[in-house]
Amino acid sequence: MFSAQIVILHTYSLALFILSCLSWQSTESSRILGVFAFPGRSHWMMIDAILNELLDRGHQVTSISNYPLSREHENYTEIRIAPIYDFWKKSVKVDSLYDLTEISIHRMLVDFLYSLGLETAQYGFTRENVKNFTLNDHSKFDLILAEQFYQEAYLMFAHKYQAPIVTIGTFGFAQYMGPMMGMMNMWSHVPHEFLPYTDKMTLTQRTYNSMVSLYELLLRAVYYMPKQEAMARENFAHLEGPLPKIADLERQVSVILLNSHTPLTSTRAKVPGLVQVGGLHIKKPKTLPNDLRKFLDEAKDGAIYFSLGTNLRSADMPQDKLDSILNVFRSMKQRVVWKYEDESIRNLPSNVMIKSWLPQSDILAHRNVKVFITHGGLLGTQEGVHRAVPMLGIPIYCDQHLNMNKAVLGGYAVKLYFPNITETSFRWALDELLHKPEYKKNIDRISAVFRDRPIPALSEAAFWVEYVIRHKGAPQLRSAGLDLPWISFALLDVVGVILVAVLLTGWTIKKIANMCLGNGKHKLE
Repeated sequence: MFSAQIVILHTYSLALFILSCLSWQSTESSRILGVFAFPGRSHWMMIDAILNELLDRGHQVTSISNYPLSREHENYTEIRIAPIYDFWKKSVKVDSLYDLTEISIHRMLVDFLYSLGLETAQYGFTRENVKNFTLNDHSKFDLILAEQFYQEAYLMFAHKYQAPIVTIGTFGFAQYMGPMMGMMNMWSHVPHEFLPYTDKMTLTQRTYNSMVSLYELLLRAVYYMPKQEAMARENFAHLEGPLPKIADLERQVSVILLNSHTPLTSTRAKVPGLVQVGGLHIKKPKTLPNDLRKFLDEAKDGAIYFSLGTNLRSADMPQDKLDSILNVFRSMKQRVVWKYEDESIRNLPSNVMIKSWLPQSDILAHRNVKVFITHGGLLGTQEGVHRAVPMLGIPIYCDQHLNMNKAVLGGYAVKLYFPNITETSFRWALDELLHKPEYKKNIDRISAVFRDRPIPALSEAAFWVEYVIRHKGAPQLRSAGLDLPWISFALLDVVGVILVAVLLTGWTIKKIANMCLGNGKHKLE
């Protein structure tokens, strides 16, 4: 019975793969405008993978972006935003990124995400090449492919070229995407992406989750989106005729390619246009540089890989935390490979190798790597799970807490709260992961689920891009909920009708009762 199920599963996967290949062959070369104004290097990894796949399928891509494509291609035209806007210094209003550990939701939105989104978007519009393209380009595009990350003003390109829209949700699910795609969020079991909750919340957590989620939707509508609207009208004022609202252009998005996938995200309802393709940036591991390969090959007692991602710098860590971590490493038999941005660090233990940049996914694929110390970013978490390496999570901001809580719940990670890290707590966490086999057993199971897909994530992403092009925006994917006023969408009008009916019925019954009682009284008299 079990073997028969395996045969059926493989047959189903093969059929989907063949259909994908056929759709590839039947799709003509299309002209795609990519709009990626946010200068996030980790975000670009996912975008770069998608663009390369589309180019390999014969499409012509013009891209407004901050970073070069990972290879040259004759069908790729680049409009580079340069120099890159340093939003960490100019937009983020904290002394250190490590301070974000204790920031409020309001400040996270207003002082961090909204601020960097608005400033980086406007900066892109001020570049001469982008400005010239916006004003003077009269090409025809079959699709606008844009990042879904606080750059909404650029959706006006869809109006300029009268083209359908596919966006790339590099951040994964966000609460505002539900109403944007015509569905209601279930705050009872879907945690807000900035809260450290799982999908099994207490009454208190559900209440707070609902309050935060509603607050963000209102703040986005009243404070943030009007600013993006004003930016779009300023930079596209040259277009003839009335300009649509940015909120209306958002509701025209056909598909969002989400950087998430089971089981690394909470299970939730979704419409067909929300497509999960998390992990599409992960490729077969490459051979490591000689010094790094030798260092790991000779790690007889195993190795630890330590990286806090592209934005958090280990070199900026407070000295007391750094000393505690180094003291623990110095006392261990395992070797440590650490993405550390200052290679001149003193008193480095002999079992620790530091480099300012490291091929993370390839390192995690090495057989001797036993633990991955991570900040819990989305791409790194996916790579750790794909390579089946247990994790020590040190989340700092945004969705990192949620990612690590999910990992702890899955039994393949230990989480430390950064301000509370001491030599004792850090040593305990590593001992747990290195010496208790259940962590490895659990991540092997989770990894198998994450990698078990009918077709590769990158092929699925490309399929939906081409699907939207073939079907001229694919209106069949669109939810009718998008056409309802918000009162009807939230069923408040139905609740009102029921409430009026109940009150009217109660009033009628009371009136009849009073009349009957009144008549009875008259008869007695």
